[in-house]
Formats: sequence, structure tokens, C-alpha cells
Amino acid sequence: MSKRFYKKVVVVPDEYENGFLILLDGKSVMTPAQRLLKLPTEAMANLVVNEFCLQREVINLTLMPITRLINSVIDSVFNDFQPIVEDILRFTATDMLFYRADSPHELVVRQNEHWDPILDWVRKEIGASFITGSGIVHIEQSFESLLAVSLYLRRFTSPFALAALHIMTTLTGSALITLCMAVGEIDIVNGWQMSCLDENWTAEQWGEDDEAVARRNFHENEIRAAMAILDSS
Repeated sequence: MSKRFYKKVVVVPDEYENGFLILLDGKSVMTPAQRLLKLPTEAMANLVVNEFCLQREVINLTLMPITRLINSVIDSVFNDFQPIVEDILRFTATDMLFYRADSPHELVVRQNEHWDPILDWVRKEIGASFITGSGIVHIEQSFESLLAVSLYLRRFTSPFALAALHIMTTLTGSALITLCMAVGEIDIVNGWQMSCLDENWTAEQWGEDDEAVARRNFHENEIRAAMAILDSS
């Protein structure tokens, strides 16, 4: 962490190209790789400004999830985002919604009640039908269904949006829940609870330690940050 050195944080349009810059006391913010931090929309730029304004005596990047994700996009993703698309598709092929418990009965019912509507939406909206089963043995999904998801992902053309989808997918363990959240079919609260369904059930039976609670809260904040970027793309 470094000491906060600035007093004023503002958004300004780029004078030479489309986009918006963040100025700290009149100086442009740079990424860790010393690239210009330029955002495609004013709304996204304001998200970064808000995080800088919330810093007090020191700049704590742990408390700046939006800025961290944007930095990673500009430094690592911007010129080649195909790998993250492929990774989202790998998650899709083994999405956690496909793998169900065979007992106890209460958990089976809960999974069916919360996860089946997601698969129904995917079938109707994306045109992809997926097979579910019990246990952890790999379930081979059809090429046609995975292709349908791949084609659906093409609507997300911004590297920032794709990076946000990738973060949400890795943290939830479900590309399909993520897509439902991304288009507003379900909200973040419900989506996050669906992704934590098994963990929540276990906690109800055996309790939950403070470390697990802190980890889940941190991940939920990261998902909220990614969703904010997605909405402002």
C-alpha cells in the first residue's frame, strides 16, 4: 500500500481519441504496467473515481476491486481476449449445474428448485440443452449446446465486459448462472446464493467458520465489482 498523495480526482474526456481518463491532481492515472488508464464510458470511469475517492491515508488496492479488474484488462486482456472466452467455454462444459447430489433428499430438492430454472432459461434463450447427472463422473455435453453458448457470448464485444464475465464465472463456478446475471434474468443476490447452494447447505448442517465467511464475502464483493463493470461497458 502506498500513501494517498492526491487531493482531487476527476474524469475528463480523452482529447485525442474516444474514451475517458482519470486525473489525480491533474495527472493521468496509469496502470501497473504504465499504460494509460482509459475507459470506454464515462459511467465506468466514475466507478474508478469513486474507488479513488474512498481511499483515506493510504491507497489499498484490496479495497479497489473495480480498479484492479480494469488494470488487468488494459495490461493483459485488451489485445487478446480470446483466451478468456475459451476459458468461459471450458467452465460451461463442466458447469456445476450439471453435477447433482443423489442424497440427502433435502439437498437434491433444493438443487432442482434453484438450478433447473437456470437450465430452462438457457435452453429457451440460448438454444442449448445440457445433461445433468449425480456424482462427479464427467458428463459429456453436446457440441451443439457448447457452440450455442459460444455464439451467445459474441454479444459481449467489450474486453471489459468479457473480463467481468470471466471473473464472475470463476468465482461462481457457473458460466450459466453468470450469463443469467449478466442479462438481468436473475440479480446478483440470487445468483450468488445459487452458486453457494451446496456450501450453504453444508454450513446449515455443520456450521461455518469465520474464515469461510470472510472468503465468501470477499468473493461476493468481487462479483459485485465485475457486475458494475459489465453494466457500465
